[in-house]
Amino acid sequence: MSPSSRASTDLSAATPYWRLSAFYFVYFTVTGAFVPYWSLYLQHFGYAPVAIGMLVAVPMATKIVAPFLWGWLADHSGRRMRIIRLGALLAALSFTGVFLGHQAWWLALVVGAFSFFWNAALPQFEAATLGHLGVADHHYSRIRLWGSIGFVVSVVLLGVAFGHVSVTWLAPVIAAQLAAMWLTSLAVPAPPESGHRDGVDYRLWSVLRRPEVLALFATCLLIQASHGPYYTFFTLYLREHGYTSALTGQLWALGVVAEIVVFLFMPRLLPRFGARRLLIFALFATALRWLLIAALVDSLPALIFGQTLHAASYGIYHAAAIHLIYRYFPGRLQGRGQALYSSVSFGLGGASGALASGYVWSGVSPAATFVMGAVLAAGGGLVAYLGLRPPAARS
Repeated sequence: MSPSSRASTDLSAATPYWRLSAFYFVYFTVTGAFVPYWSLYLQHFGYAPVAIGMLVAVPMATKIVAPFLWGWLADHSGRRMRIIRLGALLAALSFTGVFLGHQAWWLALVVGAFSFFWNAALPQFEAATLGHLGVADHHYSRIRLWGSIGFVVSVVLLGVAFGHVSVTWLAPVIAAQLAAMWLTSLAVPAPPESGHRDGVDYRLWSVLRRPEVLALFATCLLIQASHGPYYTFFTLYLREHGYTSALTGQLWALGVVAEIVVFLFMPRLLPRFGARRLLIFALFATALRWLLIAALVDSLPALIFGQTLHAASYGIYHAAAIHLIYRYFPGRLQGRGQALYSSVSFGLGGASGALASGYVWSGVSPAATFVMGAVLAAGGGLVAYLGLRPPAARS
């Protein structure tokens, strides 16, 4: 039996593969409902673009603090899966508050509470997944791609549904998805203890002071800020240009299908090109994607090509960033490294991008929001090119 065959067999025998995959699947069905359609839900209740931008920024803002707080708690308690299950349960319970009112302050409070628990679960589940995989960590993308499949299923089915029923059905759908997420978390056992027997005293601050680590976090912040217009207004942008709900959902899904494909090839691309080159390519491809959406929104072929670039703007970027985080945050720092990555990029970057896009959408033009995104992504590419040279030289 070859080493690769033996690794595959060991993975199936020792790792709860389908349980891990099921959690990713259900977790990202929530993302596939909330991210594309929450702004449409808010518009239905009469919110203006600036208010929508602010309310979309709330769940992203919770990613600034929540992942690191829960990561610290998981690292120090040693009960990672219990914390994930608790977070999933509290996220489901918190979201039910959306049925009690639609005032701006109340929605901000409810979504802030729900996302505080929801956003904190994923980085810790990433750490738990890698703990289960152990030396077979190259199978990560095989498991993670089921999250992308869950997103596709959710966004496509809801896009078709909202062509026939009111978008107010979004709230009960998300509530049911969150309940299912909690149930799937109960089926995942705790990962084996790593033991941290490498004998090295890793200190978080010593890692964070390194220039290449600062450059990586700056790059991640900029690329996620560039996604602010996309996650906040892409659905509304397409609707304003005459695209149906079903086609809008299919365009969202196309991007994630491209992401799934690139996840399958990343085990080959990373060794061949290296994380630095792939990250730089992803950032400039992202800038091109936003320019296409800004300038050619009325051209369906251009939009289709732009959505295939999601393979770079999320798939290649995320895999390369996770690889670098794994390198820079060794041993016991892995959990907090994953949490910081989520906090800085999806949290601070995503929230600032969503907030800024609301003002640019209202104060300049809808197309200008995507031009802003292109500038941010290109800036991130420049930071990666200049700041990630040291680790690339050592590899």
